[in-house]
Amino acid sequence: MAGKKTESLVLGIDTCGPSGSVALGRLGPNRVEILGIEELAGRTYSATLIRVIAEVLSRAGASPAQLLALVAVRGPGSFTGVRIGLSAVKGLAEPLGIPVTAVSRLAVLQFAAGVDAVALDGQRNEVFLRVRAREGRERELLAAREDLLALEERPLVVAVAEEGAARLLGEVWPEARIVRAAAPTAADALALAEAKIRAREFTDLARLDGHYLRRPDAEILTEARLASSGSKA
Repeated sequence: MAGKKTESLVLGIDTCGPSGSVALGRLGPNRVEILGIEELAGRTYSATLIRVIAEVLSRAGASPAQLLALVAVRGPGSFTGVRIGLSAVKGLAEPLGIPVTAVSRLAVLQFAAGVDAVALDGQRNEVFLRVRAREGRERELLAAREDLLALEERPLVVAVAEEGAARLLGEVWPEARIVRAAAPTAADALALAEAKIRAREFTDLARLDGHYLRRPDAEILTEARLASSGSKA
C-alpha cells in the first residue's frame, strides 16, 4: 500500500480525555472500515502521539501523504490534551494539504451511545453536557449542580462515560436513567465524521481551535488577581 496513492484512508486523533486514541480507517462504500487503532495513555500525549501516529500508519503500510482526510476531536476535555492533538493535526495537514474535519467529543459519545443526552466529567463537580432539545437543536454546555437543576428540558436518559459525571447526574437528576457507555474513541470519531468527509465538509485550518466550554485557569486567575488589586487601590 505504501507505494500507491490511496484516496480512501482517514486518520482520527483524540487526545481530549483521561486516555486518548489514534485510529486509521478506510472509507468503504457504506461505512468506515477500521484498519487499526492504538490507545494513548493519559498525560503522555506530548511524548507519544507522533510516534503512535507513525506506528498506526506503518502497520497498514501507509504514509501521511496517502490520507484522504484527518478527523480531529477538538474537545471538550483537558486544555493540554486538546492543544497537543490539534497541533499534531495541523502539523500533518498543513504541509501535505490534507483536509480536516473537526468534531466534538460529546458529539462522538452521543453518536456511539445512540441517545439524545450524554455527559463527560468536567472536573470541579461539573459535567460537560450535550442535550438534544425538542426542536432537534443540539446544545453543549459546562454545567455545575445549579445549572443542572435549572435546566428546563431534562433528559430522561443520559449516557455517561466517566464516573464523575455519573455521580453528579445521579445526585442532581434522580429521575433520569444513567446509562454507562464506553469512552469515545478516535474510531468512533471516524464513523461520526464519515458523512462530512463524503460531502467534503471540511474545517478551515486557520479557524481550527479547541472546543473547551470553559476558560483556561490562567485566565481566570489573572482576572481574580486584577480584581483583587483593584479592590485594594
